[in-house]
Amino acid sequence: MEQKNVIIIRYSEIHLKGGNRNYFEKALLKNIRLALKNITCSVSKYSSRYFVTDYNLDDENKIIKLLGTVFGIYSFSRAVQIKSDKTLLFKYFENFNLTSQTFKVDTTRADKSFPMNSMEISREIGGIILEHNNIKVDIHNPQTTVYIDIRENGFTYIFHDFIKGLGGMPVGTAGKGLVMLSGGIDSPVAAFKIAKRGMNIMAIHFHSFPYTSEQAKNKVIKLAQIVKPYTQIYKMIVIPFTKIQEEIHKHCNEEYMITIMRRFMVRIAEKVANTYKCQTIVTGESLGQVASQTIESITSTNSVAQTLPILRPLITMDKEEIIEISKKIDAFETSILPYEDCCTVFLPKSPIIKPKLEKVIKEEEKLDVEFLVNNAVENLEEIIID
Repeated sequence: MEQKNVIIIRYSEIHLKGGNRNYFEKALLKNIRLALKNITCSVSKYSSRYFVTDYNLDDENKIIKLLGTVFGIYSFSRAVQIKSDKTLLFKYFENFNLTSQTFKVDTTRADKSFPMNSMEISREIGGIILEHNNIKVDIHNPQTTVYIDIRENGFTYIFHDFIKGLGGMPVGTAGKGLVMLSGGIDSPVAAFKIAKRGMNIMAIHFHSFPYTSEQAKNKVIKLAQIVKPYTQIYKMIVIPFTKIQEEIHKHCNEEYMITIMRRFMVRIAEKVANTYKCQTIVTGESLGQVASQTIESITSTNSVAQTLPILRPLITMDKEEIIEISKKIDAFETSILPYEDCCTVFLPKSPIIKPKLEKVIKEEEKLDVEFLVNNAVENLEEIIID
């Protein structure tokens, strides 16, 4: 009997896209192929399923791991593919061995031309398995479920389990954003979360050499590399921020330093975003987590963005939730390396928690804001994320 090992891939949320579904399906197919570009295999789509075929079995675990980084995938399964033929199907299960004590058969018959319905198939196959194995049927709580999926493409797929995917939407289907990436725990998770909604991203990082070291910058590059399999992040803009911080430190009330720095970052990020055709700025802020993330501070920061929205995918999450995701994507150990970023170096003893916008503006009047912003942007560095 001709049979082959395949991996079946399913989506969920794309089903809701109606007349636009084809656009999202093509994007997901492209992203699956991109994730598996270094594996010898074929990726195809039929109806609402994707199939990975023609691969070396030694690569199967690697393929499974890579599919676990692709947004838009709801679940996937290792399966055996045979031709959709009743005689062949029954013959396959005559040599089918189960080591568990209880089982059930669950059949899906998408191909309505198959000469038996789902209940009949499950009953007949269950009987064959019972005949050839010392095992019992348990339809409520089986140790093993044998899934039979008869598709419209002329093939039947037999498998045991569903491996949960990341869900979300395919990267590249929800515009382009500029993520403010620091060396901390939050911003890589924000990049991950916004990419899960389909956004294509690049990053901006503010570097304060010599107050922060090259190790600090390299740490952020490493974080970008860690999230790249999930986000497809391809470029990072590094902004020299030292001059701005020195000027704020020299001329402004210390308690407003963080607030004013955040406003400079947004001005610069918006300028860079417009240059690189990004449609939004993305930050790792969580409401109330630190002094610069109170609603008053966020309002002050938002007020300098003139043309683009600021998205905060972590806004309602607490630190433990963020750390859990950071660990899941293997970013946590890098994020906690002891290399200070630009914010921590110039952190005041008592930053203002509820800044009044009029006072912030008055403090900024002590600075040549336009010159400092333009000078920083003119001296940016582009880094390609390998």
